[in-house]
Amino acid sequence: MRSYEDRTQNVTEAVPKSAYVSIDRPSPEHRTYGGVKQQLKGKLQAAEMAMSSILKADDIKKALDAFKAADTFDHKKFFEMVGLKAKSADDVKKAFLVLDADNSGFIEEEELKFVLKGFAADGRDLTDKETKAFLQAADKDGDGKIGVDEFAALVHE
Repeated sequence: MRSYEDRTQNVTEAVPKSAYVSIDRPSPEHRTYGGVKQQLKGKLQAAEMAMSSILKADDIKKALDAFKAADTFDHKKFFEMVGLKAKSADDVKKAFLVLDADNSGFIEEEELKFVLKGFAADGRDLTDKETKAFLQAADKDGDGKIGVDEFAALVHE
């Protein structure tokens, strides 16, 4: 009779490593700064192109330049400068979908750090202070994330 090790060795060799990948992936509630940053990195070029179809590239550049320094971000001024405030509800929803890096239907605190990168790849990360202030301003129902309606209300404030 074959030993347990002999019998299981064939099984583990037959199962590709990719079968175990989902076990190693963190669940949404265990996302990390690096994980969200990596997700967003993959979307940056597409996000920039999508934003450019909604907003003028020159307006985006001017707004990003205006808030280049840490702790200077003001969402009201930013949305006005990029021209999002004057856009239709449909365009604001499109912008929201671009900024929702994990396609969860919400912009969570981890994603807010990278909100400027959603407008252009060379946008800076928001500081923790800016991120928390942005979340506090938008999260009207207190669930710790921003839904599309909350985002639209914030943009049109």
